[in-house]
Amino acid sequence: SNYGGHMIRDKNPVLRRTIESLHLASKENRAPIWDAVARLLNKPTRRRHEVNLYLIERNLEKGQVAVVPGAVLGEGGLTKPVTIAAMKFSAEAERKIKAAKGAVLTINELVKKHPKGENIRILG
Repeated sequence: SNYGGHMIRDKNPVLRRTIESLHLASKENRAPIWDAVARLLNKPTRRRHEVNLYLIERNLEKGQVAVVPGAVLGEGGLTKPVTIAAMKFSAEAERKIKAAKGAVLTINELVKKHPKGENIRILG
């Protein structure tokens, strides 16, 4: 399968569907951020992003929204409520985000909530 003329590398069906839906959302909403996230997710597994909480703490302000094209890991603390969407969260990362009154979303949930992709940062 492919999107926008690019072959989707990964065999994981959830990842493949996410990449395809991001490309579609990008076209439908004229939101280039979703195409950028799709391209990052389509990189080889060894080059996919892993972001620890200390980077989220350092790079986001209270109430901000970010997408991680990969996994969020639990190293570090989080002191402010932020919304994070990713393909995967470690149990520790999810617990700490929720403890800081933040929100944990799938990438598809984020697209549904913010179809135009405004004010969303890509971390990773």
